[in-house]
Amino acid sequence: MNTTRSEPTSWAHNLTVKEAIEAGEKLLTKANVSFGHGTLTAFDEAAWLVLWQLGLPLDTELSAIDFSPELTATQPVSLADAHKLAALFETRITTRKPAAYLTQEAWLQGVPFYIDERAIVPRSHIAQLLADGSFDAWLGPHTQQILDMCTGNGSLAVLAAMTYPETRVTGADLSSDALAVAHINVAKHHLENRITFIESNCWQSLHGQVFDLILCNPPYVNSQSMKVLPAEYLAEPDLALAGGLDGMDFIRSFFAGASKHMSEHAIIVLEIGNERAYFEMAFPDLAVEWLETAAGWDQVLLVTKSALQNHLNQ
Repeated sequence: MNTTRSEPTSWAHNLTVKEAIEAGEKLLTKANVSFGHGTLTAFDEAAWLVLWQLGLPLDTELSAIDFSPELTATQPVSLADAHKLAALFETRITTRKPAAYLTQEAWLQGVPFYIDERAIVPRSHIAQLLADGSFDAWLGPHTQQILDMCTGNGSLAVLAAMTYPETRVTGADLSSDALAVAHINVAKHHLENRITFIESNCWQSLHGQVFDLILCNPPYVNSQSMKVLPAEYLAEPDLALAGGLDGMDFIRSFFAGASKHMSEHAIIVLEIGNERAYFEMAFPDLAVEWLETAAGWDQVLLVTKSALQNHLNQ
């Protein structure tokens, strides 16, 4: 019996780039893969994979593919490249790994980052807030030291250093594997002289350090949601996702020690994803400012030092 897998007929002849993207879109849709690691639709993910495999310019927004003079809709795809595309899409479908792990590249606010399975795929809404200046009103000349807690692959640390060029940035993470990836990204963007990484279980290794701005995209997925996450998310390090029964385990420890590491006018910008209800049950007396992102008003919040101290003193 011949058990050799046959390639989809859509790859069996010379294609144009546009046709290759459309063929990939159909395969992803039929396989019912999940998105959310840089793309939200089958078309956008197919475009990402096709353009990456062919070494063609990528529209990093991926909301619409713009066929430039260098990348025309009718540009042919060789049969050899079609075979490579077939293998790439088969890998995406059968392994359910996020496309970012296959390309080893992810983008935030138009900035490219290296990524592999040692770290969670970067997708924080805090990146948008940095670009928009959404919390700049709380900052000023006093803002000199920035902490990116749960830094992962270091993307927010890099973006913060780019956004505020007069500052120094520290990235902290429990995972030595994730920090190895973060070091790659700091070198990629030539920021070794401004960003330092520390392996730390929350505040454990940050004794005596004080910061003016603290960014944090922690593990916050509650245990029930963890049970039903698509396979693409389960391909990521569990340590970066699971937040305990209500998703607030890490955040409780984080808040308990944060004020000792905050300067007088420091703020915390914290991402909690879809866990606002659990957050408000866990911290009903904590005064926060909700910041608008593309995902709405309930994904990222801001806490001042005085608000946190008032909460802890109650």
